[in-house]
Amino acid sequence: MDRHDTTGPRTDDPGFPALTAPRCGGLGELDDAVSGCRACPRLVAWREQVAADRRAAFSGWEYWGRPVPGFGPADASLAVVGLAPAAHGGNRTGRMFTGDDSGDLLFAALHAVGLASQPTSTHPGDGLVLHGVRVTAPVHCAPPQNRPTTIERDTCRPWLATELSLLTGLRAIVVLGGFGWQALLPVLEATGRRLPRPRPAFGHGAHVVLPGDGDRSELHLFGSYHPSRRNVSTRLMTFGMLVDVLRDAAGVSGR
Repeated sequence: MDRHDTTGPRTDDPGFPALTAPRCGGLGELDDAVSGCRACPRLVAWREQVAADRRAAFSGWEYWGRPVPGFGPADASLAVVGLAPAAHGGNRTGRMFTGDDSGDLLFAALHAVGLASQPTSTHPGDGLVLHGVRVTAPVHCAPPQNRPTTIERDTCRPWLATELSLLTGLRAIVVLGGFGWQALLPVLEATGRRLPRPRPAFGHGAHVVLPGDGDRSELHLFGSYHPSRRNVSTRLMTFGMLVDVLRDAAGVSGR
């Protein structure tokens, strides 16, 4: 592939995820590396264009305009995995699921089950603290139309695989949406987890238990519809539905 191709990943980039992610020894180092990634030219061009053009409602903001790392403590026993940052949400604020409608519902639900110090997440420095949960995504850049390509998803995969491996006390994962579910299963295999055959299907309320191995405990995998504006407006997803899934996951994770 031509190194100037604007659609495919830059495998010659020194920060390429497959080369960089496995070398990260802690979440702080990983988050810094994620924030500097420029592996996917289409996503780089889009996130930077959005940051330059801005939405009128946020004209006074200086957009983050970079890949958005995960958010939450290193001792998290529960992870929440979404899709990707929103163009005027995480891409604006620099915090996963922060500044958009999906995040508003998610953090309110996390607060309702005791996993967040407050029900809102508006910007870094707003005082929000997560308790035992880390929020992340399989794709760390805002994609056009909220649709990463399969190549972009797979290029970004090592970041999530390393992130989950660094959460040594991880007991449960809540996956928001079918895209996240399909993206996560290969990540779990990459971290050495044994998946059932056939692979478990996504559905709201799906619950799969993956066996432990060595010094790792079993891992509970929960499916939930994504708290997108469309899903909420059509009542496919409600606040109560999300709270129920998070409460079940928090229970098995020991929170």
